[in-house]
Amino acid sequence: MTDHHEDDPLRRLGLEPADLDGHTIEELGDYLDAGRTPRIPAIEESPGCQLALDALERLRGLGTALMDEEAASAPPVDERWVARILSGIAMDAQAGRRIPFASDDPDVDLAITEGAVRGLVRAAEEAVPGVLVGRCRLDGDVTEPGAPVRVAIDVSVRLGDPLRRVADRLRAEVEDRLRRHTDLRVAAIDVAITDVREGA
Repeated sequence: MTDHHEDDPLRRLGLEPADLDGHTIEELGDYLDAGRTPRIPAIEESPGCQLALDALERLRGLGTALMDEEAASAPPVDERWVARILSGIAMDAQAGRRIPFASDDPDVDLAITEGAVRGLVRAAEEAVPGVLVGRCRLDGDVTEPGAPVRVAIDVSVRLGDPLRRVADRLRAEVEDRLRRHTDLRVAAIDVAITDVREGA
């Protein structure tokens, strides 16, 4: 029997449509193409879809700049990094583990999802020009308050940018966002530059 979803990019990444509340990356891309109109409440009210839409919009903004450069006779763009970025976006949309906030009140139970934390990490790219965050992992027992956690981030940067300075700036931005918005005890933030691309 043929799987009618075999061409779904989410499934090719080993994920299920439920990670985006039944929607696909392709469907979200079409929704963006239509200017998010007519409004689809199921997409607009889904945290996973919102993370994916936000990341897709940033990726498209970069793609437009790259196409402009290519039209101006820039060398051909290696599109493999785009697939890796899309893979990271799909992973971000998964809720993942539940990360608690510390509270002295036993009747208060507050938490944030792992997917939302990965979204915070990805959004840090906005503060570092030329950086695109691909895969993001939280290594450690995030469900245990106070347990040390390592954050591992794969990034794409522009050719010619000072790699160490870019990595340090992204690391500082991620650390600040995690400190302000979570109770995670971040032991280290590892930034791996996996792609160097020409253009914006």
